[in-house]
Amino acid sequence: MGVEFGRSRGAESRLSRWLRRRPKDAADEASGRSALLLATAAAGLPLAPAAYPAGYRCSCERIGCPTPARHPVSFAWQTQSTTDPAQIERWALAQPEANFITATGMVHDVLDVPLRAGRDALERLLASGVEVGPVAESGDERMLFFTATRGTPEDEDEWWPCELDCHPETMDEHPGLRWHCRGSYVLVPPARLPNDLTVDWVRGPEHPLPDPLTLLEALTDACARHAVEDEGLEAHSVAWPLRR
Repeated sequence: MGVEFGRSRGAESRLSRWLRRRPKDAADEASGRSALLLATAAAGLPLAPAAYPAGYRCSCERIGCPTPARHPVSFAWQTQSTTDPAQIERWALAQPEANFITATGMVHDVLDVPLRAGRDALERLLASGVEVGPVAESGDERMLFFTATRGTPEDEDEWWPCELDCHPETMDEHPGLRWHCRGSYVLVPPARLPNDLTVDWVRGPEHPLPDPLTLLEALTDACARHAVEDEGLEAHSVAWPLRR
């Protein structure tokens, strides 16, 4: 699926044109990478450096790394995450191979679904005229829907941590919909994964962040439908329960 899928009507943005350009050389690729990261930060998504593929291993060199090339470099990633363009440029120059994560639950959340279910839901949402925000494909398995956060309400007793869903290092236990909110993170494009897979924008960060509840029904329905098709399971046993 290309970036042109779901493009909003009217004049295309400069970022959309960047996304479709094929870098000519390493310098152009580095420039394009920085431009995408800065555009993501400008949209309000805080970033921090992450690991990257190093041969068949993760750059962290941890034996049996559970999330190779998908985790932050620093244990202080939540406080380290920033939208400051100068800091992001310094990181990008100093760590040219590094991926970047964005910390969720501060400005935005991410609804993370299986790729086929996500593509189906995205097509239905756009056809219905629903305002869909930034969307990325992560490898050949997942699709990420970026939304406004519901993790920082005025009444702090009402917020929930991501651990109520799953922890970033235990995601394989949650094959359906994952709601990344406070205490979690996702990779942001452009990112490289093992086995020559990548994380890429389908709809760039220039799109406004929607309320997650406007997308949730379509995403849970798509997840349940594809789970039944792929695994022969009952829909209610795999659809992620809605928070109340």
